[in-house]
Amino acid sequence: MSAGQDHYDDQLTALLEELWGEGYLSPGGPEEVARVLEGLDLTDKSVLDIGCGTGAITLSLAQDHGAGHVTGIDVESGVCAAAGARIVAAGAQDRVTIRKVAPGPLPFDAAQFDIVFSKDAIIHIPDKEALARDAFRILKPGGWFAASDWLISHDHAPSSEMAAYLKAEGLDFEMASPARYEAALYDAGFEQVRTVNRNPWYTDKARGELAELETTRRADFIARVGEDFLRENITTWRAMLHVLETGEHCPHHLRACKP
Repeated sequence: MSAGQDHYDDQLTALLEELWGEGYLSPGGPEEVARVLEGLDLTDKSVLDIGCGTGAITLSLAQDHGAGHVTGIDVESGVCAAAGARIVAAGAQDRVTIRKVAPGPLPFDAAQFDIVFSKDAIIHIPDKEALARDAFRILKPGGWFAASDWLISHDHAPSSEMAAYLKAEGLDFEMASPARYEAALYDAGFEQVRTVNRNPWYTDKARGELAELETTRRADFIARVGEDFLRENITTWRAMLHVLETGEHCPHHLRACKP
């Protein structure tokens, strides 16, 4: 996550929440969060949520998955304020903390968390290797790193189609390949590293999202964000769908254990 102006401003946040659900800035809703966590018991555990956005997932980790305490972090003031308000409205301040942090090393002690979680936010962190080392450092022995992220299928220069998609997004995306993530996690000291390609799932889902934006729910989006902003994002979704269909854009689940 990079410093500077907020990328997820009120207008973009409104569009994403209209598409993916209130408090969700990435696809799949609570069902996809559950799939990222499948097989892990969060009961009474200490959890870090990297890139908490507007806080629905952070709150869910406590309320729906039984975490003892969840710390949600983000680098953007706007989403942190929205997340904080969500936690207060839910009366969950005793179990959930939202912190705005600066880009860079995670500001936590060694062996502080049982679970380090992230949902489609590590794409904003350029140095995957440093992130893996930091996650390993702050996890307790036996703790788990469980995340999903938006990946590219290779480590060389993006295709012209991928470059066009990234330009259309206008966000500070720093994609890496599954091979790079695996190497980063193993080199950091993790064991039981696993990656799961979610491209088939999201390719199908993105087709439905584009239909919602273009036709079936177009009026809802215009009412919330305006026609011009909707038109810009339809262009982005078309570009994204193309690189999903070629397989170059390949969202993955990531899992690793600290021995």
